Amino acid sequence: MPLVSWKDLCIDVLDPATSGPFWASVLGLRVVPDGAGTDDVHLEGDTPGHTVWLCRVPEPKTVKDRVHLDVHAAEEVPPGTTRISPEGAFRWTVVAGPEGDELCTFVREEVPEYRLYEVAVDGADHRAAAAWWQVLWGGRVGTDAEGGFSWVEDVPGLPCEAVVFCSVPEPKTVKNRIHWDVTLEEGVEVDHLVELGATVLRRPDDEIVWTVMADPDGNEFCVFERADA
Repeated sequence: MPLVSWKDLCIDVLDPATSGPFWASVLGLRVVPDGAGTDDVHLEGDTPGHTVWLCRVPEPKTVKDRVHLDVHAAEEVPPGTTRISPEGAFRWTVVAGPEGDELCTFVREEVPEYRLYEVAVDGADHRAAAAWWQVLWGGRVGTDAEGGFSWVEDVPGLPCEAVVFCSVPEPKTVKNRIHWDVTLEEGVEVDHLVELGATVLRRPDDEIVWTVMADPDGNEFCVFERADA
């Protein structure tokens, strides 16, 4: 039985108002103002699980993203992006968005209206990472040993085809600019995730109602109690 369910996705940006239209175009979502008195925005789709929160941060991107998005695209280098990978190097193209965040484009003859294909995550051991998250999410694990990656698919409520885990040699050095939020299933507590190897980075306080955690690879995620979600 899954321990958590997918809630939504979060992307750190310098300016949500200017980054919002770019990410909305790339992902096939709509821009929605956060509320009166602010110019911050978030993105919405057909279900709450498609929501993407654009979190304003002061620090610019400085290192390669350990979490990035794979998207369906009409062209290798969509408007607002810059090519990173050499032409023809892969069956996908690595590009950078306006703030430097990497994403991979997969060109399709027919591009769906909603364009998030996969969430890709770097870590030390792709098999171990996929197995760990499958325990939390449920779903099904697959592995491409030759390619050096594993994935979790068929996750209830997941707003893309899979979360893909890739082995990389370099250690994590800074906070990820992309993370996801999850909601605890009935009867599951944060301490249960700690017992499985997660780390608590910040507990609820006067400013937040959620718990900030990291998986065994140090990749952050936020955990909501079902009543707070």
